[in-house]
Amino acid sequence: MADYREVTVVRWPGQTPPIEDGLTALLAAYHLQTEAEKGESVADVQGLPDRYRAEITDPRTAFASDVVLVALLDNTIVGCLVVTSPNNGQAEIKRLWTGPESRGRGVASALLGAALTQAAEDGVHTVRLSVWEWRTGAIALYERLGFTATRSWDERKQLVCMQRSL
Repeated sequence: MADYREVTVVRWPGQTPPIEDGLTALLAAYHLQTEAEKGESVADVQGLPDRYRAEITDPRTAFASDVVLVALLDNTIVGCLVVTSPNNGQAEIKRLWTGPESRGRGVASALLGAALTQAAEDGVHTVRLSVWEWRTGAIALYERLGFTATRSWDERKQLVCMQRSL
């Protein structure tokens, strides 16, 4: 069983220690891995679609209206998650990623718990997310936290859309 007490979740930017480099590294790993899993492997960040590259090169601008949460283990950034600004009582969780070396330590669960708390504080009544169907571990985690599959709002094949009421 994971010990969530060792994971600290903070809101970015403006936190100590400085974590922007760690955040950009996690976003790069997330996007590169996702493209590889979709069969569209690219050699480096420069090969990513513009919208993804923008998140990596300038996360402050890309996520200016969103809440970015980062997980720390011993003051090292090991995970990230984005909660979009509320829209009609809904928010979306995006970019959940834990570095492979830190998986199994409760990082994703801690980030999701903090995201759900943040959404509730922002007056959100429904949180939604999308996940690639081959990410079965992530889907199982979302289901354990009360998310259920719902009708897709995204037309990309192999994408599972899920939501949870708060």
